[in-house]
Order: sequence, then structure tokens, then C-alpha cells
Amino acid sequence: MKLVIDARYTRTDQLDGISRYGSNLISAASKLTEVLMLINDERQLQFLPADVPWVKINSPLSPAELLVARRINKLGADVVFCPMQTMGSFGRRYGLILTIHDLIYYRHPRPPGFLPLPVRLLWRAYHKAYWPQRLLLNRADAVATISRTTRSLLQQTRLTRRDVRIVSNAAQPLGSPRDPSAAVGKDLLYMGSYMPYKNVETLIDAMALLPGYRLHLLSPIQGPRREELAGRAADAAQLVFHNGISDGDYLRLLHQASALVTLSRDEGYGLPLIEAMAAGTPVIASDIPIFREVAENVALHVDPDDPEAFAAAVRELEDPERRRRASAEGVLRAAEYDWDSSAAQLIAAAEEVLARRRAR
Repeated sequence: MKLVIDARYTRTDQLDGISRYGSNLISAASKLTEVLMLINDERQLQFLPADVPWVKINSPLSPAELLVARRINKLGADVVFCPMQTMGSFGRRYGLILTIHDLIYYRHPRPPGFLPLPVRLLWRAYHKAYWPQRLLLNRADAVATISRTTRSLLQQTRLTRRDVRIVSNAAQPLGSPRDPSAAVGKDLLYMGSYMPYKNVETLIDAMALLPGYRLHLLSPIQGPRREELAGRAADAAQLVFHNGISDGDYLRLLHQASALVTLSRDEGYGLPLIEAMAAGTPVIASDIPIFREVAENVALHVDPDDPEAFAAAVRELEDPERRRRASAEGVLRAAEYDWDSSAAQLIAAAEEVLARRRAR
């Protein structure tokens, strides 16, 4: 089977969640079948497997995307897998699997800031109703998603008539887990965006209840938003803004931190939870369905709107035995997510699509 994987959503500056998902799936799937990557910018290759062949075509944001299938037809693909749901499909002669990671932008339709203004306007309009998404997804042979939680939401909203298969997310390998019995500092790590539903404000409010602790805000942040959050803190010295961090520094902080924390009120997945558990770092997370699925009962789950409950969970981890248990259980839970298993899920879905098309 010749599997073409769309890598055009790979960022050219730094990896984001979609970039990591696609790159790791390509690397693992290429061990199981013939894989060809689609790119639109050769700078993407720095983040993609060097031993997998590629073809350069148009950007997925180009008007040419409407007729992209004409170019892909010439590549001899049996099945094409796209890690997003917006790939053009008019006139295709191959099997197609589209991916929808979550439905979060229907509840929070603000688009990512890096997109061009016209695309942001279309993004908002697109997420005001379900029918455009249904139209796109139903043009595929199958739909992939990354979690049982999202699959359930797809079924509840009847967002597609197609088979929905899980092709799981997994953690980017950062390094070995820390010694569960090692001493740690009073550092709390937050990895994620600063959009309103992420609820970083409640994390900051809770710091007033945790003297001596520091909250490390690891992701890139724009100046006005940084000033807004810093101004909210009772003690601004408790906040450490990193404005982006390397994998090596991220692992170092995970090894010395008391916990990775998030009080998001809504979430598409929870990759930082898996990364932290894999590093042996305890996790304190809001009690929402997707975090329950990802971390099960390994994380300390709290009400996202209760700073006191969050502070109590932080203090619970001050007990060495409780911290050791959370660390050890997290490593075991994270080991259940790996890219080889995800690639096997993808290959199985692609083989089913191919078999159905051949049977027609």
C-alpha cells in the first residue's frame, strides 16, 4: 500500500501540536508501509523525517487547494491521510482519511493568531455552524480523531456519516523520567496557550494561596497579554514568563518541578499531560472529560474554578510518598501512548479504506 501523508501543516519556525502529530506519525508509519510526504515549503523538512520521500505542492491555504486532488492523483497514492480536515478532494481517485482533533473551536471560535486575516475571518464563519464541517468530512472515506472523547462528540453532533477511527496522539520523546524519590523545588509548570478558555487566570489567583511557589508560564506570549496576566498576580515575582522553551530546558524543568498544572475549562486533548507523566512529573489538571481520558486517575483532578482546591492539590504533593506515587503511576500511564501504536491504528484504517474501494 502506498500511503501519502499530508505534511503541509508543519510549521516552519517551531513545532506545534499538529506539526508534532504529523511528523511522528510519518516516522512511525514509514516503518510499516510505503509513505510519501506532501510539503509546500522546504523549510518544513527540518522538522520531518529525513529518510521519507517528499513532493512539494501548493500551500493548503492557497486557492489551488480546491483542485489539489488533480496533482495527487498523479502520485499513485492508494490512500491519503491528512492530519487536518480541510484538504481539497474534488476529483480524487484515491482513498482519503481526514482528521478532526476536537470540536473546541465550535465552543470557542477565536482563530489562531498566526493565520492570515482572510483565513481568520473564514475560520470564524466556518465554526458558527456544523454544516460546512459535515460537508468536508463526508467527502472523505473515513475520519480519524485522537480521542474517545472527541469521537463521542462527533457522534453526538452527527458531524459525519463516515466511520470514525481513533489514531491516537502521543508524547514527543523528551528524555528519561526523573527519579521518583528525588527532591524537587516549589515550581509549577504551565504549557499551553493563553486563550480565555485555558483559564490561566485562576492559576494565577491560586498562587496567592501558595507562598514560596513559582508558576512558570512556558509558551510564547504577546506583550499585552503578558502585562495583563502579570498585573493580575498578587505577587508578580511568583510568575516566570519563558516566552517559549527548548525541549532540553522543558525536560530540565519537568525534572525539578513539583507539578505540571492546567485548569483549562475546555480542551481538545492534553499533550502536555502525557509529556509530564512520561518525565515522571506529577500532574494537577481540571476535572474535565478529556483530561480524565488522557490521565485517568493518575492526575490530581480539581474544579477549574476553585483556587483553594488547586492549592490543596499542590500541597498534597508536598508529601514525598504521595509525590513518588504520582510520579511512578504517571510514567506507567504515559507508556500506554506511543507512536508505533498510533501508526498501526492509521495503517489499519487505511487498509480498510483501500479494501472497501477495491470491493466497489
